[in-house]
Amino acid sequence: MKNLLYIFIISTTLLFSDTQNKLAHETSPYLLQHASNPIDWYPWGDEAFAKAKRENKAVFLSIGYSTCHWCHVMARESFEDEKIAQVFNKYFVCVKVDKEELAHLDSYYQRLHMQIKGRIGGWPLSAFLTHDKKPFYIAAYIPPTKQSYHEGLDTLLPSIAKNYKAGFKTFENIDTATQIVKNKDVNISVDSLMASIEENYDDIYSGFGRGKKFPESSKLSLMMDLAQLSHNNELQKQAFEMLDMMAMRGLYDHIEGGFFRYSVDPAWEIPHFEKMLYNQAALIPLYVRAYLLSSKKLYKTIVEETIQMLENRFTHKNVYFSASDADTNHKEGEYFIFSLQEIKNALKNNPNALSIKDDINFNEHGNFEANLHLNFYTTQRKAGFEDFRNKLLDVRKKKQYPFIDKKINTAWNSMMIEALYSASYIDQKYVKKANQHLDALLSLMYNKGKLYHQTILGVKPKQLGLLEDFSFLISALIAAYEVDFDNSKLDKAEFFLAKAKKEFYIDGIWYLNTDEPKIKADMQDKYYTSPLAKMTQNIIKIASLKSSFSYEALAIKTLESMNAEIEKSQSDVPASARAFLMQEEGIVILKNSKEILQKNALKIKKINYPYLHLKIDKTNENYLACTMRNCFAIDKELENIEKSIFTLKKR
Repeated sequence: MKNLLYIFIISTTLLFSDTQNKLAHETSPYLLQHASNPIDWYPWGDEAFAKAKRENKAVFLSIGYSTCHWCHVMARESFEDEKIAQVFNKYFVCVKVDKEELAHLDSYYQRLHMQIKGRIGGWPLSAFLTHDKKPFYIAAYIPPTKQSYHEGLDTLLPSIAKNYKAGFKTFENIDTATQIVKNKDVNISVDSLMASIEENYDDIYSGFGRGKKFPESSKLSLMMDLAQLSHNNELQKQAFEMLDMMAMRGLYDHIEGGFFRYSVDPAWEIPHFEKMLYNQAALIPLYVRAYLLSSKKLYKTIVEETIQMLENRFTHKNVYFSASDADTNHKEGEYFIFSLQEIKNALKNNPNALSIKDDINFNEHGNFEANLHLNFYTTQRKAGFEDFRNKLLDVRKKKQYPFIDKKINTAWNSMMIEALYSASYIDQKYVKKANQHLDALLSLMYNKGKLYHQTILGVKPKQLGLLEDFSFLISALIAAYEVDFDNSKLDKAEFFLAKAKKEFYIDGIWYLNTDEPKIKADMQDKYYTSPLAKMTQNIIKIASLKSSFSYEALAIKTLESMNAEIEKSQSDVPASARAFLMQEEGIVILKNSKEILQKNALKIKKINYPYLHLKIDKTNENYLACTMRNCFAIDKELENIEKSIFTLKKR
């Protein structure tokens, strides 16, 4: 009801505003943010490109999302400026795209930016296209006037408009470079992937790369796989150190729980203050896994707090909203940071005040524009923290929480549902919660044989599902089966896999979408796991769980088209590398009765092999360990089964 009211208020405001454009009829929160701009925006579609052809104008394409800080900056500086808007309206047809709504388009133009510029694009992404959708100029954020790093819109727009009719050389179609090289003999191994991880690992601040730090959950997951496969304690230690840094430094919200999107510095201290559903969903299983391996209480606490934050802020009717903004009142991080006086007040009468001050490196200069964003320079929370946190929580209650994008995204909800099933190994209460969320998502987003990509509550979904929706939903259903062993969930996973193969797999190539233009799927784990890599992992798992040689053949064929890129990129395509290892090292299926598997779920989860999956078998009273083609161990004792796996997989 709140979402319908939100749309009504926005629509009514636009109706009586001085200006409104074609975005006023959309439901995307991001598009609605621009519906009253003086620019004559169009949504992506035939109408905009037909107008461009009819009037012989270039198309200006702007891609962003509702909680994007630099999207807000470019909007305030340029899209809301009357003079700049006049130039846009005179010479261009302007198209706005919500990158979360049309994720396949964003993927294509981000790849194009990387190919042309040699670096990651990001948001807002700005591109100029011909009327037949051929790009000839691309950039990310563009300032209104010339700066040291980029030409300004004030000179760029007239220049492009003047020269457009003379003809621009368009960029080559980048899709021809993906999923076409097949190579069975490749140099990919546990050793080569470990070398690639080590080369990229920052052993000073614990993370990947030397600049700003992203969680890179897929790469961290690969790192933990490699540590188990190679029995490399040092690699596992590095993975735990990275988890510690993300949990204790500024990437984590120590007051309400949950992770911010990334750190703007190499030491994890100051984040970009967005909270994305997909970040929480990707990180929770890693902390569950680390807790099961180490029994470190901090990891369990992080899982519980993050789930609770999502329940408090992102959940309605058992589905999850998409994200929250970094800004409040046009000020980045305003809700999340504290004045130095607020910190001092929160420490009054706390017997551990001096220790806490030392732990957070408190000083009179602050760390964020004379204010303080909390970092803990320890690896555990100490006495006095709860009282300190509660007082700071009271401070926050007087502030306005940032804007929340209330889109319901099938892929991201599926990721979070899988995370809840993972968390059930810490606390069984999360099984019920995961089942409730799964039922609610399917009820909302799967109707009359069609899976949909996203909507907002109270609005019937219209946009058909993308590859990412099928990929992450199938993965969630497999995870669901391995927790409650409901065969209908495994059957449903296979059902959606068959639908995905029919809709997205054409002539040996996986596509991100079904409509035109079709965008080929790639292996890049950008802000979350590559849908192609996730689908490949799903195929391998279902092949093993269902003993299906046809799915095994599909997995091998898909991997053959990916191997050359995996060999070239190694750990820079970590989810695809994991799929390769799953097939190469082999999935082990552990069978027993439902009762035994559930009773010993925690012990089973601690077996030190990353590609172990579970299946019920009513015909045997012992544990049975099997590969696709044969069973190699049978025993009542898990310890003996584990030894057999180690013997079989000994490197």
